[in-house]
Amino acid sequence: MTINLILLSLLAYVIGSIPSGLWIGKVFYKKDIREFGSGNLGATNSFRVLGIKAGSIVTVMDILKGTVATLLPFFFQLHVDHHFWLLTGAFAIIGHSFPLFAGFRGGKAVATSAGVILAYAPLLFVAALLIFLLTLKISKYVSLSSMIAALAALLISLFMGDWILIILIACITLFVVWRHRANITRIRNGEEPKIKWM
Repeated sequence: MTINLILLSLLAYVIGSIPSGLWIGKVFYKKDIREFGSGNLGATNSFRVLGIKAGSIVTVMDILKGTVATLLPFFFQLHVDHHFWLLTGAFAIIGHSFPLFAGFRGGKAVATSAGVILAYAPLLFVAALLIFLLTLKISKYVSLSSMIAALAALLISLFMGDWILIILIACITLFVVWRHRANITRIRNGEEPKIKWM
């Protein structure tokens, strides 16, 4: 059982390491998105550099990385407590942020983390998504909306009574805020780019 979980966790890391934005940019647009915009491999920079269509595809792919990785124990019929699903999901988040296939320089973990929550607690995912979209509609800042959605997910999880989930989301929230520290500075200085498509 332990060996199987280790193997699935490694597989989850590999799945998380798939650099969706990098590969789509290079194959279909002949662009390395690391050389444009923020230089980040995540969905936000994909929107900024490649456009709405490509950005939407990258977002969906990054979410699915987290969802598929979280469900690996289910797919492989490994009969473990559902909390172990969060273990494989966490490895996908690590893979997305520090990808094997992109020099360990990845995205900011928002979409892949959302995918983990989608697999484990779908209603929490829907609530966080609605808060993200509402904040984005009002502020036009993707970075701010991501951080607020993460904080909202943490607050909502406190009422769910699942301490393993709460701990994971707390770690995700801290990590997401830390990864957005440069964005926070730019927002304070009025230098953070706003979206124009919503």
